[in-house]
Amino acid sequence: MMTLQTLFVNWSNGAFIMTIIFGLVILGLIAAVLIFINNASKKDRKRRDDNQD
Repeated sequence: MMTLQTLFVNWSNGAFIMTIIFGLVILGLIAAVLIFINNASKKDRKRRDDNQD
């Protein structure tokens, strides 16, 4: 049976917590980029609609 000690990473020194924090930071960055793209497309759509009127 393979335990955590046989893996390449020693999870006892806080690497597990740092991995979770790193994952949350990456998810936050992806969410910020998606929100930015969504807001930019809304502004562009509104600008196009205003120019057509």
